[in-house]
Amino acid sequence: MTRPTGPAEPSGPTGPPRLHELDALRGFAVCGIMVVNTWQHTREHLRESDRNAVDWAIDNLLQSRFYPIFSFLFGLSFVLFLRSAAARTAHPWAVLLRRLAVLAALGAIHQVFNHGEVLLPYAIFGVLVLLPASFFPQPAVVVLGVALTAWAVYQGGGIILVPGLFVLGMALMEHPPPEWLLFPAFVASTVLGVTLTWLWVVIAKDPALFHASVYPAAGLAAATAYCTGLLLLLRTRLRDLLLALLAPLGRMALTNYLMSTPIILLFVPLLVADTTRLAGVALSAAVLALQVLFSRVWLGRFRYGPLEWAWRSLTWMERVPNRRIGSHP
Repeated sequence: MTRPTGPAEPSGPTGPPRLHELDALRGFAVCGIMVVNTWQHTREHLRESDRNAVDWAIDNLLQSRFYPIFSFLFGLSFVLFLRSAAARTAHPWAVLLRRLAVLAALGAIHQVFNHGEVLLPYAIFGVLVLLPASFFPQPAVVVLGVALTAWAVYQGGGIILVPGLFVLGMALMEHPPPEWLLFPAFVASTVLGVTLTWLWVVIAKDPALFHASVYPAAGLAAATAYCTGLLLLLRTRLRDLLLALLAPLGRMALTNYLMSTPIILLFVPLLVADTTRLAGVALSAAVLALQVLFSRVWLGRFRYGPLEWAWRSLTWMERVPNRRIGSHP
């Protein structure tokens, strides 16, 4: 499956608590994407008969469960950026087009090394879907998001899920659901995710029962369960720990995502040689631990990650101040 990147501008250290939670969700998705991407690069060099329990777990519990989170957050952050741009310039859509053009350029470069990545498609879908949808009335945005997502699920999912999730993220940002819905949504999506995953495992072995829509539906249900579950944990005593680990990853999602590609490619020969597939999990954990440390140290001195700063500066066609007041060169 294709691999997405972090969709939003980072929130500042004094930003609203809800933005910190969005950073944590994005950082959580970075973790899942790292494991899945490492596994995907390894699987490309192996035969189907070489599959083991680790492959099964990643394929059925992680694969297609995290890129929907990124896609949804991209649509949500689209609204945040458009609001910010509208407060700063009389031509916010022109600035937004520049932002998407920079993302497309990054994606085109990344495609050379990582075929199938989604930065370029994200930029294209942003222009073709999100930008026009920003002019629609809210009910039409909801209907469009649901229709596009349902159609993509029926068609078997993959990259065509992205536009619908973009629009649903946009709709949710405009009208956030009430807090009390978190727990019921977690329970319902967990039950649905487990049921659909079990159904996929059963029907995948029987051509007579097979239908491609089951797998993406299971992925979306599981992604919802993972997100709502994390948001519930962020309302417990674990909040500070989870924010400390995940929010820096999320604020530098673009940098961390692109940094992971050369590391994975460097270790592919060793990963392929490991028949247990545990080396890929270990590599992912090690890289993520280093990225958490790097992100925390970097953000202690700077407002934005390196690539996030470059993206923002190119978007506004000016050098955006990045160093925090009081930090030393």
